[in-house]
Amino acid sequence: MRVIITAATNGEWIPCFQKINPKYVGTSKRFSVGFHESGIGMLASSVSLMKMFVQETPTLIIQVGIGGCFDHKIPLGKVFAIKDDFVGDIGVTENKQWKDLFDLKLDQPNDPPYEKKSLPNPWLKQYNLLPLPAKKGVTVNTITTDKNKIELYHFKYKASIESMEGAALHYMGRDLNIPFMQIRAVSNYVGERNKSKWHMKEAIYNLNEALLQYLDALYKIA
Repeated sequence: MRVIITAATNGEWIPCFQKINPKYVGTSKRFSVGFHESGIGMLASSVSLMKMFVQETPTLIIQVGIGGCFDHKIPLGKVFAIKDDFVGDIGVTENKQWKDLFDLKLDQPNDPPYEKKSLPNPWLKQYNLLPLPAKKGVTVNTITTDKNKIELYHFKYKASIESMEGAALHYMGRDLNIPFMQIRAVSNYVGERNKSKWHMKEAIYNLNEALLQYLDALYKIA
């Protein structure tokens, strides 16, 4: 089993890289782990993930990262698996109303790789080994600060977690039939730009501790 851990920035997986069991990064055909930095945003991630897949042909891709949270009842620092992801900012605002690809009928709700307008992870049940609580995500290229957009993403897509790369992984994985997991730790509430109120260090620590536990669980079934 060849596993690739990917993130927008290497800072999101460096603690795992520094603590990982050495036998996981060897040349074993049974189980080996590699690390990949995709860059920030859907565009960079899409191209970088595709190039990585062609070069590595991994058995499983694990995308990790921090993310914003729409639900203030969720404590900062908590780690989730993303079960569904949506592309949140492809469309048009018309007559003060947001219309996405499906509202505009440019795509149909079940046009591959979409399923009911979203990009669910069909391998979640198989690979959510810890198991982590699962939430819906929305992916945007512009970090959300506008109150109306916050409400839109939270209520239209029922999203709990916002990222800038998740949907790129889900789209590619579903389209090419590549098993994947997206694991996110909540660093801040969406719209909060005062970074003194963010829990960045805690989120990255919790994310990497969960990742280390996850790799141990994965090794046992490889």
